Amino acid sequence: MDGLFDQGQESVRHQPLAARMRPQSVAEMYGQEHLLGEGKLLRRVIEADRLSSMILYGPPGCGKTTLAEVIALHTKRRFVRASAVVSNVAAIREIMETARQYPDRQTILFIDEIHRFSKSQQDVLLPYVEEGTVTLIGATTHNPQVFVNTPLTSRSLVFELRSLSDEAVVALLRHALTLPVRGLGECGIVAEDEALAHIARICEGDARRALNALEIAALSTPKSADGLCHVTRSVAEESVQRKRVSYDRDEDQHYNTISAFIKSVRGSDPDAAIYWLAKMLEGGEDPRFIARRLIILASEDIGNADPRGISVAVAAMQAVEFIGMPEARITLAQATTYLATAPKSNASYLAVDAAMEDVRSGRVLEVPEKFKNIPIKSEGKEKGEDYRYPHAYEGHHVAQSYIPETRTYYVPTNQGYEDTIAKRLAFWRSR
Repeated sequence: MDGLFDQGQESVRHQPLAARMRPQSVAEMYGQEHLLGEGKLLRRVIEADRLSSMILYGPPGCGKTTLAEVIALHTKRRFVRASAVVSNVAAIREIMETARQYPDRQTILFIDEIHRFSKSQQDVLLPYVEEGTVTLIGATTHNPQVFVNTPLTSRSLVFELRSLSDEAVVALLRHALTLPVRGLGECGIVAEDEALAHIARICEGDARRALNALEIAALSTPKSADGLCHVTRSVAEESVQRKRVSYDRDEDQHYNTISAFIKSVRGSDPDAAIYWLAKMLEGGEDPRFIARRLIILASEDIGNADPRGISVAVAAMQAVEFIGMPEARITLAQATTYLATAPKSNASYLAVDAAMEDVRSGRVLEVPEKFKNIPIKSEGKEKGEDYRYPHAYEGHHVAQSYIPETRTYYVPTNQGYEDTIAKRLAFWRSR
């Protein structure tokens, strides 16, 4: 891999700021102290040049590609980059065969967005990784335990990178403002603390986006009478006008956020539930998907503790279909807060699962003759007990066995209305 400065200073100046500011050593990396701090595993592996294949997992702009390049620079290994978006099996095989021609200089194969490789493409990598032809470094924004083949993850170290903190992003921006050639140190730029803090906050730990915003602010602002370019809070706001929510509608963020939302409602925390609802809506989630999940939750986690919960959820679903966004956010918020603050019971959920397990694993019980739609009369058959019509008895209830064997599935709690149900069942069973 050619170093950044092998290209010449003039070439460097024409690169975007985010590309010029890529760290050249571990010491220049911002954030990721949990992996790269003194004595941490990944830092020890790099410094000792004891690399094994690894998967770097984390959100956009946290430094996955940068870290792979730093590793290659530090270990002086041959660096080959591939993208799962454009590379096919034939291209991967060609890279591997070429790597075999450099037995004295180990090759790092960096695959960006490795989760986009199909199973067959990932399988092609296995023999080469096992025999040590290349050291694989895969980068992904998706959970590798789900989106990367188990044989690959089992042969790799998995490191989770985190979004940079606001403090780390501000420190990076200040470094860019003072660093000559690679940064903006020769441009006479003065940035207000509030401006840098705003960029860091809006960019959500994405170093690449923050550097791009700073570059736009610096290059688009004319110099003042003092000969300096002043980046103010208002200039920064114009450079990154809208906060971008990191959210995908069919992958990790989708599943993780709806999981946090459901668990917040189940845990009776309306504030947390509303926050996750807002994140999903701002990220472009289908409001009908959220409404459907609320209907499931109303039965699974609230049930008869508040029988109105299912009515509220179904009404919300119908309203969302009818009015659409953005007004549907209000309906979803009402349903969310109602269900979050309702008494909770999963007794109905447990009851049906227990009964279904009995049906699957045991002998299926016959319907008693007296409860059949049309009782069968046959020669030699003894006359059984007749069905007793409950409404003909006091309290519209009569004791009789509706199932051949005694089974108890529904055990109501003492939460909300279910407490009333529990007392009613206890009274009937005592008669």
